[in-house]
Amino acid sequence: MSREHPAGTGAEREVLTGFLDWQRDTVRLKTQGLGRKDADRALLPTSPRMTIAGVLSHLRQTEHEWFAGSFPSRAGAVHRDPRGGWDPGGVPVEELLSRYEAACQNSRDIVAGLPLDQMQEFTPDRFTPVNLRWILTHMIEETARHLGHLHILREQLDGSRGY
Repeated sequence: MSREHPAGTGAEREVLTGFLDWQRDTVRLKTQGLGRKDADRALLPTSPRMTIAGVLSHLRQTEHEWFAGSFPSRAGAVHRDPRGGWDPGGVPVEELLSRYEAACQNSRDIVAGLPLDQMQEFTPDRFTPVNLRWILTHMIEETARHLGHLHILREQLDGSRGY
């Protein structure tokens, strides 16, 4: 798998979407090749949902809710999970990864047709309305934060390292 940083001279959209895609591609690197047992293994006694499968499931749900959920007219059906997608439901990691990548592609399709200043069509009750620029920036932050979790979990499971 090849990852590419966005061009250092890129326009705002290219930089935002490029860094988000870099993070998304790194999720694949951190999760591929794991067996079900390791992907479901909870290594933090105080955070039993913090498994590789749980993080991957959560990232898929986060993609879905922030992009499809914010722009439902462009997305079709929106499934909101009050648990944030943290329960992977025993789904194998390769299937979770496939679902995550499909959600990411759907997000790319939604973003492609919208200006960065486009305000959400739907805003959850606990938030104030934000524009697409804010959502892209938040998703870079959200994905990168959870990549830190994936990195630590993966290293603890099998010694895999690297970014």
